[in-house]
Amino acid sequence: MTKKIKAVIWDMGGVILRTSGERSRLEMADEFDIPVKTLYKLVFDSPSAEKATVGLISESDHWNFVADNLGVSRERVQELQDRFWAEDVIDKQLVEYIKSLNKGYKTGLLSNAWSGARQSLNQRIPLGIVFQYSMFSCEVRLRKPDAKIYQRILELMEVKADEAIFVDDFSENIAGANEAGIHGVQFLNTSQAITDVNQILAS
Repeated sequence: MTKKIKAVIWDMGGVILRTSGERSRLEMADEFDIPVKTLYKLVFDSPSAEKATVGLISESDHWNFVADNLGVSRERVQELQDRFWAEDVIDKQLVEYIKSLNKGYKTGLLSNAWSGARQSLNQRIPLGIVFQYSMFSCEVRLRKPDAKIYQRILELMEVKADEAIFVDDFSENIAGANEAGIHGVQFLNTSQAITDVNQILAS
């Protein structure tokens, strides 16, 4: 029997903030004459990205690294970022659902993200209104699926593992949450995630 749930924790990228299309990134890859997979690896999976994720370098330092590898001048780094993120959109339906949960549950945001993420996301949605708690990997120098970051968010929210639900799009992050004793829900789409969360809340 599921213990009474007190908290629902959400990932950011790939869940609340998602890419609606790849046209801009495909155009960039074509312009730089590289496979789009190479562009993604530079941005998301390079040693520089790993350092930025755990706060060892700033987001601007990471984008300078990306620009240098693409042969882009430092004066065009902001343009490079804007083009890469051009098709990212907030899931407004999911945001409204999370806000509705605040009436009966603690809500949290747990994201592997770079140093500019909090400010950038706040410009799109007021974090303090949507979530009661938020934690970014770069701020605590830990990243999912490290067990320590799940413990940190639970301590921040003052709940036990089996009193929390965690929603993320990556299976390895859900596995990490489950190993920590948290009820994991893998995000596939908005309606599925809401249904799965509601089922756990009702059990």
